[in-house]
Amino acid sequence: MSLAEQLDTVTGSAAGTVDRHATTETFESTAPAGGAVVGVFPVHDEAAVGKTVARARVAAQQWAALGFDGRKQRLSAYRGYLARRMHELADLVHRENGKPHADAILEITLAVDHLAWAAGHARKALGPRRVSPGLLAANHAAYLEYQPLGVIGVIGPWNYPVFTPMGSIAYALAAGNAVVFKPSEHTPAVGAWLAAAWRAAVPDSADAFQVVTGYGATGAALCRVPVDKLAFTGSAATGKKVMAACAETLTPVLMELGGKDAMIVDDDADVAAAADAAVWGAMSNGGQTCIGIERVYATEAVYDRFVEAVTTQVRSLRPGADGEATYGPMTMASQMEVVRRHVADAEAAGARVVTGGPSADAFPAGGYVPPTVLLDVPEDSPAIKEETFGPTLTITRVRDAEEALRRANDTTYGLAGAIFSASKEKAMDLARRMRSGMTSINSVLTFASVPALPFGGVGDSGFGRIHGEDGLKEFTRAKAITRQRVPLPVNLMSFGRPANAADALARVMGMVHGRHR
Repeated sequence: MSLAEQLDTVTGSAAGTVDRHATTETFESTAPAGGAVVGVFPVHDEAAVGKTVARARVAAQQWAALGFDGRKQRLSAYRGYLARRMHELADLVHRENGKPHADAILEITLAVDHLAWAAGHARKALGPRRVSPGLLAANHAAYLEYQPLGVIGVIGPWNYPVFTPMGSIAYALAAGNAVVFKPSEHTPAVGAWLAAAWRAAVPDSADAFQVVTGYGATGAALCRVPVDKLAFTGSAATGKKVMAACAETLTPVLMELGGKDAMIVDDDADVAAAADAAVWGAMSNGGQTCIGIERVYATEAVYDRFVEAVTTQVRSLRPGADGEATYGPMTMASQMEVVRRHVADAEAAGARVVTGGPSADAFPAGGYVPPTVLLDVPEDSPAIKEETFGPTLTITRVRDAEEALRRANDTTYGLAGAIFSASKEKAMDLARRMRSGMTSINSVLTFASVPALPFGGVGDSGFGRIHGEDGLKEFTRAKAITRQRVPLPVNLMSFGRPANAADALARVMGMVHGRHR
């Protein structure tokens, strides 16, 4: 199936989609580099979203009934479909999101690997198991299993339009749920392609994964229809609106929000490796990475060498749309003003702009933001406190790693971070005390590529987890079952129990638990 046929299927009335006549309004998706139209998509209203969710409810029962093996087989077919058409999807991501083709390949590779892990580990993480009944229920057998919720709504972002939503989609499907996915209005073609690929690879379960497109109102409709859980990725401000909409129907939510991630470079760090990682963490994908590095705290012992190494690397970077460009344009044009404001405010407050800058000349036409490194930025500056989400990096000199940790944790966010140190023990200690859901040591972003590790934040970075066993369980409800194996001579849970039964029980509890140890 060609890309044009796939997109036409999504906006048309094939099985598993909302009929284009269910809504009359449409919108265009345009390429951030050049503004060419990538596709035209329906703005699905509440009625259209409701019809999609209704189909998903029917599909959810059939999908759950397939069991772990049946779902694994179909998810493997989907994984294979994506892997065989990786370059086709990467071309689309490049056009609609703007990132280089090679970076799109890396993103899709991660998504495929997570898809494989979720399908392969669902039974072990969620399947029925015996648990200890304890003393009071020793005559019973106790069982625990995790059952699917039903229909999961997923509202995805535009910065990683394949990898990030797949962290919810793949794990929700593997857990036995149907999924209705609302991609960002900036990358609807990618979401449409993923749904079309599902229908091509898994035709007998087409309605288990469907897509609706539109703006914020479409996402709000997905909350109010309602679904059985809503997984959202985006800004903290928008996340609050999504939570408010979901509260109307008591729909539980999973929030993967923004970050202001920090790197600590200690006295004994490999400075060259730390600089290379910081530049990648800050500048890749045009800095549009929620787990990207936006702040670095380097100790006095390494600060000058680190700044020199970072500056040398950054000056060789170049944004653009050609095959040699380091990164692409801002996917969302309005983000350029956020970057400009943060850099200008920092410079006005006394920061030194080593590369890039806030002036109009430094921001060429076409949505390209130059890589910008800032030194001596005041800690109360928006460039330190607010998520910039652009190719910028602040570097701050600190006395030691303890001061670095204190400053790194002085934020309302708590998504991810990185530690560079030659001491395993010290690095592990700093990583544990960093207020973040995830931390890499002597690397950046690595945790995202490990399917067994949970992904999520604290504070303004959200709550709930995708990936790993936690990610599978996020889309289930725990089901507890007990089965009496043999009756007891005295049934304590009966009005017919002997009068002295409670006293006897108290004596036994005193003997077992009352001894001081």
